[in-house]
Amino acid sequence: MYSFILVVHIILAILIIALVLVQQGKGAEAGASFGGGGAATVFGASGAGNFLTRLTTIFTALFFVTSLTLAVFAKKQTIDAYSLKTVQSSTSVPTTSPETSSNAPKTTE
Repeated sequence: MYSFILVVHIILAILIIALVLVQQGKGAEAGASFGGGGAATVFGASGAGNFLTRLTTIFTALFFVTSLTLAVFAKKQTIDAYSLKTVQSSTSVPTTSPETSSNAPKTTE
């Protein structure tokens, strides 16, 4: 489970980096409105910005959740490593065996 969450965390980090780099800055919108041809795109004139912003928000929230989950797993591993649960104490009771010496008197009960 830990490995799966770690892989998802790394994938989300790469996706967030890619989405942030793909998005245009706020200053690019004014220049695009003067004949930029943004209305003919798949998302419309301002739809790409909203879609990418929402997608970045969702990935960031998932990244936050995986970060907290990994922190909980790390805390649990640390507690288990330093707790006394891992040390097994065995109480050995000495066994008493009847005397089997040849000199021992024979008892009849």
